[in-house]
Amino acid sequence: MLKSLTIMLKKISPLEKMLAVAIAFTMTLLLIRVLRYHDHLYLFYIWNTFLGVLPLYFSRKLARLSGINLRSILVLACWLVFFPNAPYMITDLFHFGEKTPVPLWYDLLIVSSAAWNGLLLGIISLMQVEQFLVRHLKGPWVKAIVVLSFVLCGYGVYIGRFLRFNSWDAVTNPEALLFTIAGHVLKPYNHLGAWAFSIGFGGMFGIVYYTLQQLHHHKKSVPPNEERFFIS
Repeated sequence: MLKSLTIMLKKISPLEKMLAVAIAFTMTLLLIRVLRYHDHLYLFYIWNTFLGVLPLYFSRKLARLSGINLRSILVLACWLVFFPNAPYMITDLFHFGEKTPVPLWYDLLIVSSAAWNGLLLGIISLMQVEQFLVRHLKGPWVKAIVVLSFVLCGYGVYIGRFLRFNSWDAVTNPEALLFTIAGHVLKPYNHLGAWAFSIGFGGMFGIVYYTLQQLHHHKKSVPPNEERFFIS
């Protein structure tokens, strides 16, 4: 069992290890909050974090597949359905506010670290999907799919946060979900707020995504004797 655990840990990238540390940090803050103040308000972050991990699970599964086939398309579809759950955690900042007797600064640590976890989960999973696509599709198609995923992510966050749909509705309540989406697509001028948020949120996510990519590429291109001057 120890050998299997060692092999599994070796397959986890350094970035994923830092993500695990970040999630553990947030969960520790939540535990201390409950034990110290007997307040359970932010325990929803446990469930939201689980949902945010799902797209990473599917993107890791996709990365192990070879070729564009029915199986990889199904995994990619599952990833897309759950993908918005990760950056959705950014919108949990709505819950931030003074909750006596919990210090405001303490709750700020919780909501900001959880938002970072969600952002990082989304970015890492999309990077893995992009790496898979690069192996099997031409560059322009990959870029188009990635940019489209930004907007779809923003739209998924919108219908989740403001219309209270969730990923499970794709199975448990598909009629209502499809009816809502059809209304937004067929009559976009009646739902300008939905598309403004989708494009705005997707644009923000895209800026962060490409910024982190550029930081990664820039660090790799820095000569060894200059790395100490590079802040990552």
